[in-house]
Amino acid sequence: MEKMSKEELLKMLNHALELEHAAYIQYLSHAELIEGENAEPIIERLKEIANDEKNHQDKFRSLIGMLGGIPSMSIAETHPARTIREILEQNLKDEKEAVDTYRKIYEMIVKERGKGYYDMILEHEVRHIIMDEQEHITELELLLGKSGESY
Repeated sequence: MEKMSKEELLKMLNHALELEHAAYIQYLSHAELIEGENAEPIIERLKEIANDEKNHQDKFRSLIGMLGGIPSMSIAETHPARTIREILEQNLKDEKEAVDTYRKIYEMIVKERGKGYYDMILEHEVRHIIMDEQEHITELELLLGKSGESY
């Protein structure tokens, strides 16, 4: 991989890591705010998604290290919300931003395919993270009664 594109890729992977740091904290914090008679399954799902985001952090951190970079300890902006609807809408918006960001990373990796020794690992891991995030979008839309709107 070329020097410039490796640096750019590391910068993008660190931004992705910062998004995952924020998502993890945000999902756990939002889960604490859910109230009402149907709260338990929503709380449980938000905590499960938070765990997915933690796993994504680990993967991004590993990929950054594999490329010789230093994983970021910063966090992207988090977004407060109060009601169940606000919480679900905000997290849906953030998941879509993550997919858009990770697609750019994926496209860069694919474009550089064959120029480095880690390209297939990078492609595989980022692709699977995107698939997880798309699953989160589907689940959040389902909870909001907006099933299939993001296709």
